[in-house]
This record gives sequence, structure tokens and C-alpha cells, in this order.
Amino acid sequence: MAHVVSTINLKGGVGKTHTTVALAEVYSALLRKKVLVIDLDPQTNATTMLIGEEKWAELNKKDQTLARLFKDALDPENPKFDLGKSLQKHVSDVQSAKTIDLLPSSLDLIDVQDRLATVPSGRFYAVNPIDLLTRAVRPIVDDYDIILIDCPPNLGVITLNGLRMSNGYVIPTIPDVLSTYGIPQIVKRVGEFSQQIAEPIEPLGIVVSKYREQSTVHQNVVKRLREGKDAPLFKTIIKENNQIASAAEFSTGQRTLKQKYGYQWQVDAYEALAKEIWEALEG
Repeated sequence: MAHVVSTINLKGGVGKTHTTVALAEVYSALLRKKVLVIDLDPQTNATTMLIGEEKWAELNKKDQTLARLFKDALDPENPKFDLGKSLQKHVSDVQSAKTIDLLPSSLDLIDVQDRLATVPSGRFYAVNPIDLLTRAVRPIVDDYDIILIDCPPNLGVITLNGLRMSNGYVIPTIPDVLSTYGIPQIVKRVGEFSQQIAEPIEPLGIVVSKYREQSTVHQNVVKRLREGKDAPLFKTIIKENNQIASAAEFSTGQRTLKQKYGYQWQVDAYEALAKEIWEALEG
């Protein structure tokens, strides 16, 4: 069975998607795992980081994204989602990351989310709006060692779809007041959701990203997070890196992990984080 991990934070710009993609590439390139990235965030950043904007636009035009899955729930008499056509194989511009597949996102998810709560339950109440992703992906789950789900910055129905099929979740955050403000709410709400569906969804840990060593605020917030009042703090800290913007831009040519992320210590940090997460999952 694949390990399934969601990444979530209620605030944008905290390195959530960057962390998701970097972990996928490290799991594939360095740890030799088969990886599936599921992009549920309508900003589509994980998708464009892995396949580029041109390919994404082509898939979006053909309705071969996860938006089609959720649209089908609103029109169950005319289903059109095709898992085989939407699943993008061997994505990533990192030359040694050859075992990453992707289920792409779409901007259309913004319009779909608010309407999902009205999804009809179907015959015998067999359809639940939070089970749509789990049901759709079930045929391929066992093909992977780990599945990483990039969730939107909210706790709406689409995010709950990601959490529903997850063993646990990680919370990437910048160590400042605004970025960490929503962490207690995330842990509380996901805990309640876990109890409601009677399935464990563990807070695997908080990932500190974009850390500035000279910042007193960052130092103090990390000290507070280490107390673990809401969720454990991973030992690995991802420092701020000037090449983040470059890493987020898909390259039409192949490159190494070091070329993509800029420094060997950055690659080493993501590898250490990937191993920590794996240990927490195996736990």
C-alpha cells in the first residue's frame, strides 16, 4: 500500500507547493520511490512546476485535469473524467527523477468547490462528496510507494478529498506569526474530520521553510514550534534560497537536483526531510 501524504497550510506563499514538488523529486531521484503527485490546488503551481504551462494549457483545454472529476459529480449522468488520459507519466525536469506521475489541477476548481456540497448522494447514498478523489484514484494507488497531495489553502470539500485518502499530513510554514497562525485550526479541524470518518489522519509534522537565520522572529517562532503543542516539528529546516523562483519555473531541458535547487545543502535538506517523513509514516 502506498503512503499517502497531504501538504496543507491555510496561508499561501509559505512554500507548500515548492516543498511538495521537491519531496517528490527527491523521493524519485535519490530514494528510488515511485511517486504520484496529486495537485488539488487551483493555483496549479505543482502542475506547472512538473509539466510546464504549455502542457498544462493543452490538458486543461481537453478537460483532462482533476477539475473534470469534480465536475462529473455535479453532472453524474454525463461522466467524462478519464483517469488514464489525465494521469501524466514520468513528469519533472530533473533528469534522475524518472518515477513521478501527476494528476494535474485546473483553475476551474475554484468554481467547482462551492458547488460540491450540493452533490447528490446517488442510489443507496453511495456517493459522498469527500470520497470522489479516493474512488477515482483507487485503481492506481498500489502502483506507487508514496502519493503526495498538494491541497488548497483552505479546509473546503476539495481539501477534505485529499485528507480523506491520506495517512497523514505535513504543514509547511514560514516561521513567522501570520504563517503559523492557522496551524492550531488545521490540527483541530483535521482531528475532528478524522474522528467523523473513523479513519486516522496523523499530523506528521510541521516543515519550516524559507528560514532566515539572522531573523530574530524566525528564531523565536521555531523555538515555539519545537514545543510541539499543535504538531511535531521536523528537525530538518529548509533555509531561504534565492533560487526558489528558478526552481518553480519548468525547464524544457533536463537538469540535476543541484542545478534546480541551487545548492547542495538545499538538496541535502530535502533528502533529510523526505527521510524524516518516511520514518514518521513507517512509525
